[in-house]
Amino acid sequence: MYRDPFFNTRAQAPEMERLRQEMNRLFTNFPSYVRPAPAYPALNAWTSEEGVIITAELPGCNPDAIELAVVGDTLTITGAREPEEVAENATYHRRERGCGKFQRSLQLPFEVEAGKVEATFDKGVLHISLPRAEASKPKKIAIKIG
Repeated sequence: MYRDPFFNTRAQAPEMERLRQEMNRLFTNFPSYVRPAPAYPALNAWTSEEGVIITAELPGCNPDAIELAVVGDTLTITGAREPEEVAENATYHRRERGCGKFQRSLQLPFEVEAGKVEATFDKGVLHISLPRAEASKPKKIAIKIG
């Protein structure tokens, strides 16, 4: 192995240590300002023996622009939120509310009666009632003695 007689590794060590510290500092702080976007719309879901209830936050959405689809045990919410009207000479100071098309699918814990799904929209919250399919309801089985 060839070794350069003029290359001094001891003189390079402090510079390499400083570089390592700077790289560690950079990557330690990196996740603090890069955050993934939350799923939209935000959902709550709960179940009973009768079915599933889902609420979805959709502020600023026109209820006519929202579509629901149930296939098997999957609910899909699709829609769009239009951008706010802003005067021509206005400049945004802060813009945090998103706009545009969205789609969110949620796997349900059991199959539902798609023809009996009911949805209401009140104060920016979509309420969806999905009745459980008869085939997926628990059946009480009588035990015979003897």
